[in-house]
Amino acid sequence: MNATTVLRAVGGLLALSLSQQLAAQEVPPSLAELSLEALSNTKVTSVSKRSELLTDAAASVYVITSEAIRRSGYATLPEALRLAPNLQVARVDARNYAITARGFNSAFENKLLVLIDGRSVYTPLFSGVFWDAQDVILEDIERVEVISGPGGTLWGANAVNGVINIITKAAGATQGVLAAASVNGDQRVGTIRFGGRIGKGRFRAYTKTLTLDDLQRESGAVSLTGMQRSQVGARADWERPDGASTLQGDAYTGALHQQGTADIKIAGANLLARHTVRISGGTELSAQAYWDFTERNQPNAFIEHLNTVEAQAQAATLLGASHRLVVGAGYRHAFDRLQNGVGFGFLPAKLDMHWGNIFVQNEFDLTPEVRLIGGAKLEHNNYTGWEFLPTLRLAWNPTASSLLWSAASRTVRAPSRIDRDFYSPSNPPLVGGERRYNIAGGPNFQSEVAVVAELGYRLNLLSDFTYSATAFYSIYDRLRTLEPNQAGAGSVFLNRASGRTKGVEMWADWRVTPALRMSAGAVAQQVRTRLDPDSRDASGTTGLATGDPSSYWKLRTAYDIALGHSIDLLVRHYGKLTRPAVPAYTTADVNYLWRIYPNLELSLSGTNLFEARHAEYGGAPNRTLSGRAVGMKLLWQPK
Repeated sequence: MNATTVLRAVGGLLALSLSQQLAAQEVPPSLAELSLEALSNTKVTSVSKRSELLTDAAASVYVITSEAIRRSGYATLPEALRLAPNLQVARVDARNYAITARGFNSAFENKLLVLIDGRSVYTPLFSGVFWDAQDVILEDIERVEVISGPGGTLWGANAVNGVINIITKAAGATQGVLAAASVNGDQRVGTIRFGGRIGKGRFRAYTKTLTLDDLQRESGAVSLTGMQRSQVGARADWERPDGASTLQGDAYTGALHQQGTADIKIAGANLLARHTVRISGGTELSAQAYWDFTERNQPNAFIEHLNTVEAQAQAATLLGASHRLVVGAGYRHAFDRLQNGVGFGFLPAKLDMHWGNIFVQNEFDLTPEVRLIGGAKLEHNNYTGWEFLPTLRLAWNPTASSLLWSAASRTVRAPSRIDRDFYSPSNPPLVGGERRYNIAGGPNFQSEVAVVAELGYRLNLLSDFTYSATAFYSIYDRLRTLEPNQAGAGSVFLNRASGRTKGVEMWADWRVTPALRMSAGAVAQQVRTRLDPDSRDASGTTGLATGDPSSYWKLRTAYDIALGHSIDLLVRHYGKLTRPAVPAYTTADVNYLWRIYPNLELSLSGTNLFEARHAEYGGAPNRTLSGRAVGMKLLWQPK
């Protein structure tokens, strides 16, 4: 019996079994069959720290739904973020990404706050995210709320250009067994999850492994940036009529390839507890606390052990039919312990850092159609003391299906350890009785400041069409530069640059037919920076800020071919970058989804289809190239 005969026999058996299963059980509806009216009734929490309809949110917010992630075929968090039209997502190498909103993107992007279930995942080393250490089971994501624009009033410093809030499903929504395995070019992912009851509550536990192969540089050499990571975790939820409680945690370990030396070793763990109480009259009280540990052992560079603890509490209440109030406070303490290498270091090697805050946000109905939203946060850190982060928003519903809003906000990017404590080399020789560093942290480095004005419009036409557009203008002051050290040789970090950004971001969703849905999004922006008259910066630090594309757009199509069969296509275009110079590119990702049985799903995908290889970030000739790939995923989930 040859291979062709075997394949035909297997195909016949699958077809017969499929027809029997579909006759006996109903296949769940797909996204294209859901009305956009139901989707527009999605509730979000990231805009006002209380549950509100997406249609009422006076901010530029896009929601990536669990169904969109499922249909995309993506297997990692950064890939899933490509679905948001208001995010610029660039793959730097096999494991690293540059992700931002509204400009200032880099591999060390420091103006975008990322949260996983309310737990901040940024590193105090540079106020950015090590994407190689962040992961969840994508099937467990309920939604990803992506806010482009300032979020400092509610979320604090570093939420300058936006907030990404990854919210996972309650344990009760992930019961039973799930097993998934996928391969896509350089990427392999395996997942097992089990959910069940625990007393009067529900729980789930999981394990996940990820392997990324090394990629190729533009020069033809191998880019040793692949990785292997394993992660386990669990969550338990107890729902009550008057509230809910959650306890969850994760632990991971990994090895990251690097050029010329041993692998970087990473490890971490976290534990989070949250309790919510609903009181009659519309008041909701909530408290959350978490502990987070990360370890990064980078040979020939540094070893970091970071422990972070945070506690926060808030109250959201109704003060009459036309007045809503949210107040809260929080405190975070980080214990950073470093073993510095020879080339560079963070001094002092041992440092305790703290952030304390109180905030209030008031929302008044001036008329049945007009709302005024005002809020402010006072946040204290050990570098610059108190920071004031206010916002004022006005929302008007000219019709029941439309919203016009405006906002003015002030936010900051507080100093990180790289701004104040970075030194290269870490132990230089004494010259004339003083240390002569090539680069030194700036003891007088202050917070970068942004003042942002926004004007937005959102439209929902029945169940067939939704549209959102936002114009923004941002003024940045005290941007980081690297200046000659007046006290001696070398350079020091100071705040001697400013910037302006302006642009428009928009997206629309259209249900063409019950089986066909199309969505599109585009961003046009201008990012400009300039040195102060007294600056002598020659490092390109501010030049990097002008390396953002002047425009980028995405077009997504979701089509249900037949019962149990669907296909999704995402075409994405990014304009050219100037510093570092990267050509513009357009590419496409496609995913075919076949529900073989009600409990078995097969995905066949293709990524980066338009070109054999292309660069997304970095300078030639050593930048890493992303290549065309085909993939397959099997997901088994008994009902």
